[in-house]
Amino acid sequence: MSEVITAPVLLDADDGHRLNRRMRDLVDAGTRAITVTNPRSRHNLGVGQHGPVTITFAGSVGYYSGGLNNGAEIIIERSAGWGTGEAMSAGRIEVRGTCALGTGASMRGGTIVVRGNCGPRTAANMKGGALIVEGNVGYLAGFMTHAGDLIVCGDSGEALGDSLWAGNIWVAGTIAGLGADAKVVETTDEESARIHGLLRAEGIDGTFDFKHVVAEQKLWYFDARDPEAWLRI
Repeated sequence: MSEVITAPVLLDADDGHRLNRRMRDLVDAGTRAITVTNPRSRHNLGVGQHGPVTITFAGSVGYYSGGLNNGAEIIIERSAGWGTGEAMSAGRIEVRGTCALGTGASMRGGTIVVRGNCGPRTAANMKGGALIVEGNVGYLAGFMTHAGDLIVCGDSGEALGDSLWAGNIWVAGTIAGLGADAKVVETTDEESARIHGLLRAEGIDGTFDFKHVVAEQKLWYFDARDPEAWLRI
């Protein structure tokens, strides 16, 4: 019978051969807390992890950190590169700095919280879960989103919600411009209470006057001979 390891484990990314597999094996053996030192903006850290475990990266990470997450809680103490949490299905990722392009792309579930700003294409092709950004997001945030909630406590860039299919985008600040087939609708009291509940659960207090962006639904049955309905570049 294999040994059960329950004490917190400290790993060094400088000795990172098969680091992701080592973390999965530790979780299977009973470890519930892992801290990784010296991440040095390396790519693909924390990919394909499962819970229950809290994995803390003591520094910045590179591309695709936390991708394919399936139940782990991942804390990044500084900033993250492209594709953080891409295609995750469950769990939680917290980035205590800023994120680059494509945060939460194609995520299907779970929660991502970014304490700073996010770059372009945040929540692109999102299919579920919640992505909370305390700062601003770049252009094409929510591009082709199908489900879930993108919550932005700051401002958004151009082409917000371009080709939005379904789901919800919430922006407290200024929207630089909407993308094709996106529109702003009135936020109901029930929706506002739900969104503020998600924020409070992540330690974000205060009351925000969110603009609610949804699909205008013209692209659901668009006519290719009417380019004004879909060609807005």
